[in-house]
Amino acid sequence: MWRPLVAPQRTRKIKMLKDKSILVTGGTGSFGRAFVARVLEQYPDIKRLVIYSRDELKQFEMEQQFPRSRYRGLRYFIGDVRDAARLRRAFEGIDIVIHAAALKQVPAAEYNPFECIKTNVMGAQNVVEACLDSDVKCVVALSTDKAAAPSNLYGATKLCSDKLFIAANHIQGDRGIRFSVVRYGNVMGSRGSVMPFFLSRRHDKTLPITDPRMTRFNISLQEGVDMVLWAVENAEGGEIFVPKIPSYRVTDVARAINPDCEFEVIGIRPGEKIHEEMITVSDSLNTVDRGQFYAILPSSDILDPASYCERTGAVPVPEGFSYNSGDNDHFLSVVELQALIARHVENAKDHG
Repeated sequence: MWRPLVAPQRTRKIKMLKDKSILVTGGTGSFGRAFVARVLEQYPDIKRLVIYSRDELKQFEMEQQFPRSRYRGLRYFIGDVRDAARLRRAFEGIDIVIHAAALKQVPAAEYNPFECIKTNVMGAQNVVEACLDSDVKCVVALSTDKAAAPSNLYGATKLCSDKLFIAANHIQGDRGIRFSVVRYGNVMGSRGSVMPFFLSRRHDKTLPITDPRMTRFNISLQEGVDMVLWAVENAEGGEIFVPKIPSYRVTDVARAINPDCEFEVIGIRPGEKIHEEMITVSDSLNTVDRGQFYAILPSSDILDPASYCERTGAVPVPEGFSYNSGDNDHFLSVVELQALIARHVENAKDHG
């Protein structure tokens, strides 16, 4: 039976957050809201927690859930990662930055390529430079499985973003700042994912399937938050962390939602893969196993693999290793998917 990722993280306080000021770019998105909820649950009197995003309506709605009258350290900053000057101002006095802002809809990125580049690449560089121009000490950037051997523009921009954050460790000088990246798969129930789409059509006799062979990695929103918090505490700077998570077959998701449905095969969308990768064979040359996570170390001299393994207890992966949703060791069964979907639906009701 598969066990949730880093479950103990939720029951103990994260020491790194005590008396710290934290900023989350894209703070009104699905991850941002879950991250803020976790931090405020553990540190309701946190020194400062800045929600940085460009959507004033979402900020207004979020403030109804997390009012400043109750959480004195909360700040709601309207701003875009494309705006370097605004970032520099927002980062004043910040200790930890979680970079979650991105344009991530694959079809929209294919149709509006440079808009995606301006946010995901140029915005990432703006974040890096604003961190270097301030007193930030820890940066964790969110990535995606689509950044490994990308087949679409969104994945390519996130790969470029990953490179920018990792390379920033070269130019931090004596500032003592750590830049790292977390890369994980599809977040169950996130906007644009297959599960809410199937749920919206659960009473139909036929569900559209892009390809019956299609598989995806799966991680819950809370597990994504756990992983970022783990990286805040444990990253040395320069790693791309990848979680060990299960896969699912898209056809099994459909059957979990409507066991009697028939499939209509409509073909994959432009830039879409049959299976997702998180670690390629090329990446494996620099990849080590840290227990619940893999760490892709930089090919430059930011981190020495031998000494890194000695310090952390990590073990190099075998030669030719790759991490692919189609070849994963564990697939969620229809029964497991039904339980996860039921939990997601219940949580959605609880949050409005």
